[in-house]
Amino acid sequence: MDKIREAAALIRDADAILVGAGAGMGVDSGLPDFRGNEGFWNAYPPYKKLGLNFYQMANPEGFQFDPKFSWGFYGHRLNLYRKTIPHNGFTILKKWAKMKKDDFFIFTSNVDGHFQKAGFSENKIEECHGSINFLQCTSACSDIWNASSIEIKVDIDTMRAEGDIPVCEKCGSVARPNILMFGDWNWLSDRTHIQHRNLLEWREGLSGRKLVIIECGAGTAVPTVRYMSEKFLDMFDSVLVRINKRDPQVPQGNIGIAAGAAEVLSTIDSIISDQMS
Repeated sequence: MDKIREAAALIRDADAILVGAGAGMGVDSGLPDFRGNEGFWNAYPPYKKLGLNFYQMANPEGFQFDPKFSWGFYGHRLNLYRKTIPHNGFTILKKWAKMKKDDFFIFTSNVDGHFQKAGFSENKIEECHGSINFLQCTSACSDIWNASSIEIKVDIDTMRAEGDIPVCEKCGSVARPNILMFGDWNWLSDRTHIQHRNLLEWREGLSGRKLVIIECGAGTAVPTVRYMSEKFLDMFDSVLVRINKRDPQVPQGNIGIAAGAAEVLSTIDSIISDQMS
């Protein structure tokens, strides 16, 4: 509890907030945990029968050889992300951002679009691995376009897409999510590059300001978010609050809390509210 009280004081007194979010942030909303083969297979039993793991399914080659099978996986995820409501931790982070007069930024490896869904401004978010809510051509011949108009029906027994699947309006090739997959040389990064420029512009204004980095559910298996958090830690007068059930380790002088994001954010918010009342 001492760590949580210390984190509350840091967040209360900070001038600006950088939020880093990994897969653990979404787990608290009820999204599946793909950590390890068993975690992935618990979420998708048909793939266990086929002996396929997450790395094999999150691979662009499938869209070339069996696009309906690949769209079965991504279509199911798209439908799941659309119907899932972001947990209260998102609302709390938005409240804290308002306390800092919107001097904040979100850096996330999640592709679910839940920060936008929770009401965060698009120009305050970098989705470093892209977003399932946008599409691109498998031939990388066209621009990135919004996926809001597409509906993917999935046979849950076979995990194959039924009916039509998205195609590129420019060349007619199969479309795919604008997500950075494993072994992916054709990912169109234009949208994420624009987001990264926004992050760099925000970063330029941090000199001399007290920054708190709140990292939620970013593990070591895909450490992109952790690297970014620690990069900011090295550059500014800042402290890292790392909230992670399995990997709470932090550089000396920072705060690691081994618990879920929703639980910890709620507790911290209650402490801050009591202190400010």
